[in-house]
Amino acid sequence: MNKNSKQLKGKSNPSEKTDKVIHGSSLLTDQDIYLFKEGNHFRLYEKLGSHLMTLNNAKGTYFSVWAPNAERVSVIGDFNGWNRQSHPLGVRWDGSGIWEGFIPGVGKGALYKYHIKSKYHNYKVDKGDPFAFCWEISPKTASVVWDLNFKWNDLRWINNRKTPNHLNAPFSIYEVHLGSWRRVAKENNRFLSYKEIAPLLIDYIKNTGFTHVEFLPVMEHPFYGSWGYQTLGYFAPTTRYGMPEDFMYLVNQLHHNGIGVILDWVPSHFPSDEHGIVYFDGTHLYEHSDPRKGFHPDWKSYIYNYGRNEVRSFLVSSALFWLDKYHADGLRIDAVASMLYLDYSRKEGEWIPNESGGRVNTDTLDFLRKLNQAVYQNYPDVQTIAEESTAWPMVSRPTYVGGLGFGMKWNMGWMHDTLDYFSKDPIYRKHHHNQLTFSIWYAFFENFVLSLSHDEVVHGKGSLLGKMPGDNWQKFANLRLLLGYMYTHPGKKLLFMGGEFGQWKEWEHDNSLDWHLLQYPVHQGIHRWVRDLNRFYRNTPCLYELDFEFAGFKWVDYGDWENSIISFTRKGSSTKELILVVCNFTPVPRINYRVGVPCGGFWQEVLNSDARDYGGSGHGNYGGIKASSLPSHGMPHSLSLTLPPLGIIVLKGSSGED
Repeated sequence: MNKNSKQLKGKSNPSEKTDKVIHGSSLLTDQDIYLFKEGNHFRLYEKLGSHLMTLNNAKGTYFSVWAPNAERVSVIGDFNGWNRQSHPLGVRWDGSGIWEGFIPGVGKGALYKYHIKSKYHNYKVDKGDPFAFCWEISPKTASVVWDLNFKWNDLRWINNRKTPNHLNAPFSIYEVHLGSWRRVAKENNRFLSYKEIAPLLIDYIKNTGFTHVEFLPVMEHPFYGSWGYQTLGYFAPTTRYGMPEDFMYLVNQLHHNGIGVILDWVPSHFPSDEHGIVYFDGTHLYEHSDPRKGFHPDWKSYIYNYGRNEVRSFLVSSALFWLDKYHADGLRIDAVASMLYLDYSRKEGEWIPNESGGRVNTDTLDFLRKLNQAVYQNYPDVQTIAEESTAWPMVSRPTYVGGLGFGMKWNMGWMHDTLDYFSKDPIYRKHHHNQLTFSIWYAFFENFVLSLSHDEVVHGKGSLLGKMPGDNWQKFANLRLLLGYMYTHPGKKLLFMGGEFGQWKEWEHDNSLDWHLLQYPVHQGIHRWVRDLNRFYRNTPCLYELDFEFAGFKWVDYGDWENSIISFTRKGSSTKELILVVCNFTPVPRINYRVGVPCGGFWQEVLNSDARDYGGSGHGNYGGIKASSLPSHGMPHSLSLTLPPLGIIVLKGSSGED
């Protein structure tokens, strides 16, 4: 049994007397209804759903649910023996389609659903609450009456997070799936709870040096194998790992230790489980009625009707809920491309053009812009991050200039090109040199996050280490080179768990990471390299202050395709320091390789992926080298360097600018 299941027992007594529904009381005002129907109510979680309250000196729960095409709605639960007749709700008079009522005696922990009889097709169904704060532990499907009382003590972080969350700050994101980061093998391979994982994860992140953690969706989901991306409970963290206040505890502790929290959030589709929101009141209420717009062929799930005002209010309320009640510092929005294009993953004849005959979902455009406007108006110190896999323009530009309004966007092009390049035997890399250099041509048109995410280590793709060619030594050297290249390339950083110590096998959501690998020196070397990359990155403004500006990057030489070598500089806005990066993508050491620099003096070698501490061969420049006055690459000075095999070196000097 999941150890958390005990927390849902004994909270409600089915034999305890509960009075009939009291009608005429409401949390909803006329203004609430107006904003809801207009699509501009972004705090619906304060009004709809189940809320503990006292009415006429009686403690109980107020229930309200949107079901405009229902003929009858009643609350069923463990408090009334799941009787569909005993506790009917009343429909509001204002045409909103909201049913509501107060039931005395129903307290925290009560299990419930809504029994809905539709006006159409004699459809009857038991539905969970779309606004439930808590759900039964899957595979059970009832909603749970709950409150969100928690004593937060992260005020210092909240008041100051505009600094670590700013676009000119270092972002090094550790992507985590809570159920498989670490498990208890001796206890039937069970999950760690939110509270159990907190000290372990915090110590690990602090030691490894990441600035933020990003959780794969924690929102309640019926199918564990969806990793949370088939979200059903848009206002509830999954109870697989504990109760809502336990997840609050995890976030609170992360903040207390200076770690930002980003949550994956999925407004692109939802699952077909009968107890969810699909066909909610006997009609296509949340999803689009035409399957050519309302059903996703890849994921066999349903697509929201973004043109419906009440649906927009529901989704934007969900986004703000996680920022409000769970103090999230950012939301990563999944599968944005699937939302933008009406023909996404569809053949000719399987999609409906928009009103202008095009393939763009104009309702989605309006929704995404409204979403980002609402987020940044209410929480200007957080970030929204789009997973958008096409060349859609201005994803991370403000809405007032025609952008979608996201703070950042995953750089899927960089990821695909880079992993494809690294997968090739070095002897062939010179013929694919443009895969390395092309990313700079578009690197500053968006606020990019360089992502080596969970999607790249599943479904037979192999782990990052497994993608690397060559013998074992070359595989580890290639992985160190890949990670060093990512940390020095313009853009924020994201690495999925396991990549930081070179896990051999691809990710399995039912099992823990292979932590035993850290007993081996080669894996210790990868972990030590990532730790040092993170520390250097966080302490080197050259690598993050001008991440999204041309002024922060300059090629030294991108044309040495014959030797598969690139060199470039990075600079920041606050110091005269300059970082020189040189990458050798072949297993051949290069001796006396000349690279131009803008000024003389001593250039300190601050990072070398081939150092023996990381499992390398020890080729390098003995801590640094003095520049000569010999011009090279159009610069007045140059360095004669030793380039390690399959290695990256980073040197620190001065820009020579006043």
